[in-house]
Amino acid sequence: MNALEEVDKEVANLVSSGIRIPPQPKLVTEIVSMLQANQLDLREMAEAIAQDAGLMAMMYKITRSAAFARRRPPQSVEQILALVGIRQTAMLVQSYGVTAALKGSSAVLEQFWSRSGDIAQLASIIAYLRISVCNISPEQAYMAGIFHDCGVPILMQRFPDYCKVTGVTGAAHKWADVRSEDASFQVDHCSIGYLLARHWRLPDFVADAILHHHHNLQQLSEHASRSMVAILQLAIQIYSGEHGLSNPEWAQVADTVIEELGIHPDDLDEFCDGVLDMFSGLQDG
Repeated sequence: MNALEEVDKEVANLVSSGIRIPPQPKLVTEIVSMLQANQLDLREMAEAIAQDAGLMAMMYKITRSAAFARRRPPQSVEQILALVGIRQTAMLVQSYGVTAALKGSSAVLEQFWSRSGDIAQLASIIAYLRISVCNISPEQAYMAGIFHDCGVPILMQRFPDYCKVTGVTGAAHKWADVRSEDASFQVDHCSIGYLLARHWRLPDFVADAILHHHHNLQQLSEHASRSMVAILQLAIQIYSGEHGLSNPEWAQVADTVIEELGIHPDDLDEFCDGVLDMFSGLQDG
């Protein structure tokens, strides 16, 4: 049994315990399948994306970012694909897919996806600014940002008292405490998110970053995984600071994060301000 078969078996075991790992939406499956078969061209992909208004809106918003180094905002789906590239666009389609697969009407879920979207955008900007050091693309960082806490809505669906036990409240921008999850549910959102990422066949280093984004980078040996976790942790810290939220993990990981990203400690505040300026421009655009 290979590694992916092992993942599928673990997912099946979760289903038997009542935890549902959702399948990829049909649109995502079609695009990824065609990509894997090398049968996807720009026009075909544009036609598929144009069928989903929510996906189109996300693509236009993301590609307004300076992280895509465009001279002129794209005016069509074809221009977006030409700007971003087919493979990179497929990553963004998968990122949209998880929000569609785990959507809901509750205020907590709405705030959850708003937070995830903000962290994903911050992560894509960090990746753009540090690509020469980390070799992580903005699309890869955006994907990791959207998926990094995707285990939370899965566990919310399985356990009616999940928000109460972990203290998750949309109004306070507060999210899961892994230790509370371990003690109360014998599972944590990082592990669930990792299994979803592997089940959806995301890049290995993105799945590893989802699993380890609360951990110190020194536990990771693979460069891409370390860089992705560093990008996520800095994006989460910037988001927390902007919203006046406590982020106790930052003190434990800050030194290794800025070392991995090649940022001098004296330059960190200026770097974060630059990220926020680019982020604000994206929101206002």
